[in-house]
Amino acid sequence: MPRTASDPLRAPDPGLFGPASVTWQVHSDPMMWIAGIRALYLQALHPRAVRGVMQNSDFRRDAWGRLMRTASFVGTTTYGTTEAAEDAGARVRKIHAMLSATDPGTGERYGVDEPELLLWVHCAEIDSYLHIARRSGIRMPDALADRYVREHRESARLVGLDPGEVPGSTGELAAYFRGVRGELAAGDGARAVDDFLRRPPTPPLLVPARALVWRRVAGLAYASLPPYAHRLYGRAAPPPATVTRRLVLTGTLLRTVPSRIRWQLPPKHILRAMARLGPGSRPAPYKLHRRDAILDGPGRAQRGDGGDGARWRTPG
Repeated sequence: MPRTASDPLRAPDPGLFGPASVTWQVHSDPMMWIAGIRALYLQALHPRAVRGVMQNSDFRRDAWGRLMRTASFVGTTTYGTTEAAEDAGARVRKIHAMLSATDPGTGERYGVDEPELLLWVHCAEIDSYLHIARRSGIRMPDALADRYVREHRESARLVGLDPGEVPGSTGELAAYFRGVRGELAAGDGARAVDDFLRRPPTPPLLVPARALVWRRVAGLAYASLPPYAHRLYGRAAPPPATVTRRLVLTGTLLRTVPSRIRWQLPPKHILRAMARLGPGSRPAPYKLHRRDAILDGPGRAQRGDGGDGARWRTPG
């Protein structure tokens, strides 16, 4: 007789990644919010990709909704059950299949689910999550960074990509960015994203908070982009060493907020995963450190992400 989902003898479903994955630990870090903003900046530099967003939504009115939907998708695919992750992927594929965009210069109409566009969005996200995590102080040796990129062939599959055509290591990810760089430009769509992220619509009472907090956060996300992105946007950034120090300081401050408080924000993906799998599934980036001495030496220079070939050291 088949067991039901409520059968106590059935092993709980760890989902697509599970507590033993690099993804499970890294995505619990509060710096992922800054990484998400960096991903938006990077994604907007692909004219065909950002055109698909601009022509199918009111970005300025729905930018927060888009950010939250992306965060919810990442939370569900990371910490949800396998069924929940597959359902989330199916919804994304269904929506993308119905949308298209038009190139104003050529009149060409194309689907937003073209593999090259899905691949750009995927790589910009994974690159940003990994870059911000490592550069803000999470010690992740190269072997674990490669494993993180490889794990996300699974999330690429969910949105409709062939996992075999998706970068599976940091080296392959860097090679991808080198290959696609000639297609990037800061057109009208990128300018609109930049304008929104620098000055998002804010109720009058919150304008001081926007100036004090949001501009610093968005500015740090922008500063962490590779140099070629700064050149395309036409705005300079502080020296890399200064950006790294600020990322480490910000990460250190955010990580002092107890995780149980941070994880209370709806829809509580992590708390629900821990309730399903038990306290041993509690995610924490420090769990990655246990393998650090085996897989990599301390203080080793880490490769800058975004395909720029830059190198930097995390202080400490």
